[in-house]
Amino acid sequence: MTQFRPKYVTFDCYGTLTNFDMAGAARRVYGERLSSQAMAAFVEAFRGYRLDEVLGPWKPFVEVVHNSIERSCKRIGIPFKPEDAQRIYDEVPTWGPHPDVPAGLSRVAEEIPLVILSNSMNSLIMSNVEKLGAPIHMVITAEEVGAYKPLMKGFEYMLDKLGCGPEDITHVSSSFRYDLMTAYDLGIKSKVWVNRGHEPANPYYEYTEIKDIGGLAAAVGLEPALKRA
Repeated sequence: MTQFRPKYVTFDCYGTLTNFDMAGAARRVYGERLSSQAMAAFVEAFRGYRLDEVLGPWKPFVEVVHNSIERSCKRIGIPFKPEDAQRIYDEVPTWGPHPDVPAGLSRVAEEIPLVILSNSMNSLIMSNVEKLGAPIHMVITAEEVGAYKPLMKGFEYMLDKLGCGPEDITHVSSSFRYDLMTAYDLGIKSKVWVNRGHEPANPYYEYTEIKDIGGLAAAVGLEPALKRA
């Protein structure tokens, strides 16, 4: 069976391509102040509050991080210091890709343009993109859109800017909550889930699963799919 070959392959960046180490950053700031149990609770709270913060009106990503850390401190019962949130935010542009990304992206970029739709800032994202090791056709940020994923506005903006429809792209993400659920609701039929262990599988959302970006070329019809044993 011939696999779908899209006009564009679109991506989430943080977590899917870039090793988005917010949990590690939080541990580096708070690890000596908290027990292992409290640290685990802090990391989980921080994860949940980041999602909650992006569901409201758009605000700069530094405020998303600041507010999420402040709310996590309140939940765990420790003092909040703005400089701690800033330390975590300042780590973001230093993070590079997962090891599988440069070669996997480069293979696909030879034949299909790559596009990033990221919950980031214009001034922040390019440091991460430059480390990916492959040519990116277009980068769209939440700052440019005026909204964060999982809101639909970013996807709609991206499709308009590319001059195509949901039927023309393959969207790739490691997250259902931020990307693949919204892509499903918008009628993007071709979706790829990179199983980075962030979230459990959810076949309802009709995707192709790959373990890393090395499997993407086959998922978009550029290489034969590997036969399962």
